[in-house]
Formats: sequence, structure tokens, C-alpha cells
Amino acid sequence: MEVLVLAADKPSLEYAARGVELYKKRLRGLSKTELRYVRGGCSKEVSARLLRASEGYVRIAVDERGKNMSTRELVNLWKEWQLNSVRRIAFMIGAAEGHSDELRAASDLVLSFGRHTMQHELALVVLLEQIYRVHTLLGGLPYHRD
Repeated sequence: MEVLVLAADKPSLEYAARGVELYKKRLRGLSKTELRYVRGGCSKEVSARLLRASEGYVRIAVDERGKNMSTRELVNLWKEWQLNSVRRIAFMIGAAEGHSDELRAASDLVLSFGRHTMQHELALVVLLEQIYRVHTLLGGLPYHRD
């Protein structure tokens, strides 16, 4: 399965940039995951860029107003995608202002990492970590929560 992670602007915070690089390296042998950045701007402009870049993909918007899922639920969703021959999924992280109503409406899933507001660069690191964790579990590696 091809995984595309779309985010507004490259991380400018040092901890986020290091976290992104760490999980990109960890994912190399596990998943066909591509990270692509779109130019920043206001919510409406960034959302339009994210929608254009995700055409032809199952779209997952990362947004605090979305569905909160455990890691195991995310693994089960991934298995469902595999069973249904989903070939391309795109995760979208907006800029500081978040996503537009139009982007959320056009998404196949709106996924939350909790109801609290999270800095978008941190959300990118959390997303990459969860994609990594899903792939380790799908590969049969042990999970510390079991």
C-alpha cells in the first residue's frame, strides 16, 4: 500500500525536524511511505493544496474534531484497507489554523490524536510514529501493550 503523508511546510522546530527524520528512517524498510510538504498559508489555501495533492487517494485528515482511535483500532483499519485492496492512502496535516470545512467534508476519515489542540509539527511526528507502529504490528513484532 502506498502511503502519502502531506503536511503544510517543513518543520521549523528542531525537535519536530529530528522526530520526522527519525521516523522516516525507521519506516524505510517497513512501508512505502512518502512525506511531501505543501506551501503554507491560510487554512483555506493550505486545504486546497492538500486536496489537490491527495487526488486519487483515500483521504485521512488529521484534525482534533475527528475520530479518536487507539493504535489497535488503527491497525484494524489498515487491515480492512488491505482486505479491500486499497492501494493509496493520504494523511493530511494542515497548517497552524487547521483544516477547512471543505477539506474535512472531502475526507474519507477525519482522525484525531485527542481533543486537545496540538501544534501541527508535533502532530506530524505523532502521525509518523503511529504509521511506524502500525507497520511493526502488522509485521508481527511484539507490542508493549499486549
